[in-house]
Amino acid sequence: MRNQLALITAEPTAADLAAIDAEWPLIAAELDLLDAEITLIYAEDHGGPTELDWRRVRRAEARVTRAATDTATRTDPHRAA
Repeated sequence: MRNQLALITAEPTAADLAAIDAEWPLIAAELDLLDAEITLIYAEDHGGPTELDWRRVRRAEARVTRAATDTATRTDPHRAA
């Protein structure tokens, strides 16, 4: 039996763009965390990470947690407080 493949459109739909826009704060927070983690990796070659490097990671982790909570609350009305 042959599987039916969905038609691939050349451009995202308005719904796709709206979903990306709704999740953008979380995406940006995750990118900031990734950047902070990469800084830690490079710091190992230059004497080790500083307290400021670790603080940056902790703040980025907290931002991801807040953004994930906000995103989940906005997208699931049953979870709203």
